Amino acid sequence: MKIQQLTEKIYNRLSEKDISYSDGKLAIQVNLTGKIGGVFYIEILNGVLSVMPYEYIDRDALVSIAMTNLEKILSGKLDMHVALTQGKMKVEGNVDKVLLLEQLLKTA
Repeated sequence: MKIQQLTEKIYNRLSEKDISYSDGKLAIQVNLTGKIGGVFYIEILNGVLSVMPYEYIDRDALVSIAMTNLEKILSGKLDMHVALTQGKMKVEGNVDKVLLLEQLLKTA
């Protein structure tokens, strides 16, 4: 899967969720590691969703993860908590915001 396909998949999944009620900001940059590298960010700002293939300077958290592990998280085969404890995913910054994103991805 390429970055563009991944960002579209995440955008489509999150856009199915009603986030219009959310105030404030959730901004997470994802750095893909391994054979398929790249960067993208997920932002929810005052109920508006953006998923873009760029770096995000004013982020709440930075997640580093391999594409295969991210795909497993998106498919429900790998839990984020497990990925964190097993070292398959690293988070710098606000872990609570990352776990909030996990809940949005699960319910979407």
